[in-house]
Amino acid sequence: MQQRVLQVLEFEKVKDQLIKHASSSLGKEKVKALIPSSDYDEVIISQEQTDEAAKVIRLKGNVPLGGLVDVRATVKRAKIGGLLSASELIEVAGTLYAGRNMKRFIEKMVEEEIELHHLPELAEKIVLLLELERNISQCIDDNGHVLDSASDTLKGIRQQLRTTEARVRDKLESMIRSSNATKMLSDAIITIRNDRFVLPVKQEYRGAYGGIIHDQSSSGATLFIEPQVIVDLNNTLQQAKVKEKVEIERILRLLSDEVAESSNEILQNIYCLSEMDFMFTKAKYAKQIKGIRPAVNNDGVVRMFKARHPLLPENEVVPNDIELGTDFTTIVITGPNTGGKTVALKTLGLCTLMTQAGLQIPALDGSEMTVFDAVYADIGDEQSIEQSLSTFSSHMVNIVDILDKVDEKSLVLFDELGAGTDPQEGAALAISILDEVYHRGARVIATTHYPELKAYGYNRSGVINASVEFDIATLSPTYKLLIGVPGRSNAFEISKRLGLQEHVINTARAQMSNERNEVDTMIASLETSKKTAEQEMVDAEKIRKEAEQLHKDLQKQIIEFNQQRDSLYEEAEQKAKQKVEEARQEAEQIIQDLRKMRKEQHAAVKEHELIDARKRLEASVPTFEKSKKVEKQEAAKQSFLPGDEVKVITFDQKGHLIEKVSDNEWQVQMGIMKMKVKEKDLQYIKRAKQEVQEKPLAMVKGKDYHVSLELDLRGERFENALLKVEKYLDDAVLAGYPRVSIIHGKGTGALRTGVKELLKNHRSVKNTRFGEAGEGGTGVTIVELK
Repeated sequence: MQQRVLQVLEFEKVKDQLIKHASSSLGKEKVKALIPSSDYDEVIISQEQTDEAAKVIRLKGNVPLGGLVDVRATVKRAKIGGLLSASELIEVAGTLYAGRNMKRFIEKMVEEEIELHHLPELAEKIVLLLELERNISQCIDDNGHVLDSASDTLKGIRQQLRTTEARVRDKLESMIRSSNATKMLSDAIITIRNDRFVLPVKQEYRGAYGGIIHDQSSSGATLFIEPQVIVDLNNTLQQAKVKEKVEIERILRLLSDEVAESSNEILQNIYCLSEMDFMFTKAKYAKQIKGIRPAVNNDGVVRMFKARHPLLPENEVVPNDIELGTDFTTIVITGPNTGGKTVALKTLGLCTLMTQAGLQIPALDGSEMTVFDAVYADIGDEQSIEQSLSTFSSHMVNIVDILDKVDEKSLVLFDELGAGTDPQEGAALAISILDEVYHRGARVIATTHYPELKAYGYNRSGVINASVEFDIATLSPTYKLLIGVPGRSNAFEISKRLGLQEHVINTARAQMSNERNEVDTMIASLETSKKTAEQEMVDAEKIRKEAEQLHKDLQKQIIEFNQQRDSLYEEAEQKAKQKVEEARQEAEQIIQDLRKMRKEQHAAVKEHELIDARKRLEASVPTFEKSKKVEKQEAAKQSFLPGDEVKVITFDQKGHLIEKVSDNEWQVQMGIMKMKVKEKDLQYIKRAKQEVQEKPLAMVKGKDYHVSLELDLRGERFENALLKVEKYLDDAVLAGYPRVSIIHGKGTGALRTGVKELLKNHRSVKNTRFGEAGEGGTGVTIVELK
């Protein structure tokens, strides 16, 4: 990618925002070196890595990258025999700790069966150097001070140092407390000069203490003297300090040699950690801009839904849909200044660069981007004072360079093409340039003021007009991009709103050609028609979805009702059989008792009477047949009237007759559903009173009163989707549903994982599973409610 294009499209500003999320200098270094790639496979891998890191942040909130420092130079110096300082060794230990912590963190996520690919590969390459990390930590504290416990020798030397220093201070303290000290000393304190303990003695008493003069005050009135009685002790102290320094260097040398021995493993760890830091840097930035992972193709197709410019505040920018590379490869945008044409242009260009750099883009799920070999842009006033070029000449220099390089794998962005020269010549040149780039097969978006280009797309296949909407009522742009509608001049309408006299405007209209007036009228008509069609399409789609949902809900309710009914039938049948069997056994026992009594007491009970009693008992056993033949025969004999309450035999459901639609067919209202039913499948229940019949029949309740058995999350942002799931589960529990379905789609799997995590801990969820093949597979989660 050309560096000028990266500057013009403000990719460097994106990197400035991105670098703020890096956890270490290693991550910042990779951000600074980041440039968009034109290799399709490389882009795919980079997008996968960013999405994987974003998934971890969504599930875990943060990652343990603390302690990571760029110690590559330190390790390389140790490798060639250099002696590392205590602070450098602590940084090495901190980096080893960061690697161990990240490795354990990723391994734990894998154990939790969270689907990851790139992070586990990097974690596996991290080498645990526990002994080296422990040796450094045991010898050096967090402040870079070598501990006494580093070696027995050092411990002994420091014990000697403390003992000797205490003796020196005791002797000097006794001198300060003497009766003559107040007179001979400038101040009753012990100080240090040349790393030796001394007393501040007045000039006139220099001979009172003997010893060595190490320094004097700026005025010369005070001499800093090491008294003779502590010279030997100070010498001993200095010798101990030399031994301490030698022992510390020996310890640091041993640790440096250990670092040198493991240098390759440490450098490999640093590489893995820098890659991880970079991945999570991109993921944190994606969270900041509410970005999504776009589907990436290599076919030159771009589909962006509700795309926003990433550098503009979310509450100020107007999202737009941008499509390129399917039915058309060139878009010509017309409209007023400050209307948002250049923003739309830059949004596409910058999102393309971000995608190819492995960054997520601020748009809705389902957006799709392609990989270009090159992005070319001619945007803004790039007049060169050094070259003494006019605005037009400066633009032409860029355009000539673009035409030399552009091909079918290029994205070309022209802002105000042909501007800065005679309008007629500029328009002709703009058309010619667009034709040339179009025939090369490139993807092109161009903005222009020229009216001649408004009709450019009407006689060229693969080219479409677009405009930015302008609200005449408020005299301000709406910044909404309208694909398929060329922009029109609003000069007359604006002038009229601002108070320009009508006759002046009419005179101006008369100066325009008939063709121009016809074009403006056609454009106005197109704008109105497009708005109407879009609104009607939205309304129709909404009604269609509601109807489909109602149909699905009814089907599910009928299936569940029938299953529940059959289950109850079976349960009742089993209970009835059990009761009858118990009664039969009891009756048989009674008969046996009667026979016994007859034999023993010669009672007048006849055998045939016992047989008749048993037959009557057997005849009383109920049968459990579910045949509806009798009901159908009775239904056929019954005459029906609108408003009658009936039973639909096929579905075993009650309803009301609405109207007769044919000789043998009625329209029946069953709950929330209307359907046509054959008269022979109807069983009369009762007839409503006359005054009730005159009232309108019950209508299907609106969606505010109905809880669906399915929740469709496709196209929703991650945070909004989880909020919807929370509310929907509460509504479903209140509605008494035993089981519901949540449709999250397959996609990248991010939404599916988020929903599963939420359901796992939800108070109302009993069990979850993915749908069967006929229920939507892994794109649907079936939830059993408590």
